[in-house]
Amino acid sequence: MKKTQDQPKPKTKMEDVVVEQKNEVDEWKLKYLRALADYQNLEKRSDERVSHVRMYAAEMVLSRLLPVVDTFSKVQEHIKDPGLDLAYKELLSVLAEQGVSRIEVVGKEFNPEEMDCIEVVSGKQNEVVEEVVPGYRFRDKVLRVARVKVGTSAPKSN
Repeated sequence: MKKTQDQPKPKTKMEDVVVEQKNEVDEWKLKYLRALADYQNLEKRSDERVSHVRMYAAEMVLSRLLPVVDTFSKVQEHIKDPGLDLAYKELLSVLAEQGVSRIEVVGKEFNPEEMDCIEVVSGKQNEVVEEVVPGYRFRDKVLRVARVKVGTSAPKSN
């Protein structure tokens, strides 16, 4: 008797069941992996949202403190008191620890993203001559623009 190699061996009922269960396991595994990826993406988005809310809250509180800093600065010009000086320095230190820094503007070229020109005066063209209200930056974001007087070489017209 001669064996033919071309004919596949007939599958038994048990082999069909095994193949079917293997396919079902693969299908459930894919569903699990998709659900896991969706959950991880949701966690990441949630963490980002929480981070943005915290940043926004900090920004709001710090921007509300800037008028207090201005008041301390003005009072310090008129009243020479060591206790007041200490309180002002501590306030500035706390702001610096949180990432708030003053925008240096005097003598620099006018930058409309960081400065608001409230008056044009005689001086070097497009250079900040005087700072009227200081500007502040919170990390890399401008918290409050500086209000400045900008020089112009052209005569002022009234």
